[in-house]
Amino acid sequence: MERIQRIKRVLYLTLLLNSIVSGAKIILGYKTGSVAIISDGFHSFYDGLSNVIGLIGITISSSPPDEKHPYGHRKFETILSVCIGILIILTCIEIIKRSIRALTEKTAPEITALSFGIMIVSLAINIFVNRYEIKKGRELKSEFLLADAGHTGSDILVTIGVIAGLFLTKAGLHQADAIIGLIVGAFVARLGYNIIRSSVDILVDAVQMDTERICRIVMEVKGVTGCHDIRTRGTKECVFLDLHLEVDRRISVQDAHAIADRVEERLKEEFPVIKDVVVHIEPDNESSTITLPPNSKSGY
Repeated sequence: MERIQRIKRVLYLTLLLNSIVSGAKIILGYKTGSVAIISDGFHSFYDGLSNVIGLIGITISSSPPDEKHPYGHRKFETILSVCIGILIILTCIEIIKRSIRALTEKTAPEITALSFGIMIVSLAINIFVNRYEIKKGRELKSEFLLADAGHTGSDILVTIGVIAGLFLTKAGLHQADAIIGLIVGAFVARLGYNIIRSSVDILVDAVQMDTERICRIVMEVKGVTGCHDIRTRGTKECVFLDLHLEVDRRISVQDAHAIADRVEERLKEEFPVIKDVVVHIEPDNESSTITLPPNSKSGY
């Protein structure tokens, strides 16, 4: 529960900062007529919205395993990460639409010293939030904080592009505001796609660890004569593992169980991210040869 409370504190702080930044940008954008600043403001607004979604999701995912959810509720964080990715794509569409409209209408924003001041302060806040969430996301092993940091990272790109557009517009290139909006929109779309792709991999139980390495470690445990059908799923920070273990067919059930316990202890010692290990015991075949599992995929 302490981990969840610390994650919530991070989200409350970033929500406050994102609300201030988005409000300032949207007001400035409408006042100056800058399509890039307006788009950047709505992008920051989605940052704040994702914080709200995160607070709701973290509360749900912190619930302990129950009869209907024996593996816990951590995937709720992953589902919310998909939501962030979708929000980024929606932001991208809005940026492109507004940019195209500005190009066709050949409108130029009003550039003032206040415009530069607000955008530079906003950029500094975004950089702080991004670094802060990455640090806390890694420290607390939170998928959501890391995904949200990625969203804030896209906001940094947008803000840098907007500031560049302001300089170019001030220099006489009146359509720079809209052109920068289109360029940044492409970067935002790519970021959203990457977040959605990585989250979907988790939801469809993609391989999370290197099965060849797992097999080698298991084979080092005394009493193991073979292992196969190694499967991993979950998230990078919470992996569920199951495998088939071969032991001498002449030993007792009690001894076989002890070997399985040693395998589980060894794997959890080597890989702290492993949450649970399910071992299926099989009698070995003296005529068989031990081979590593084919088509192993490295995800760890």
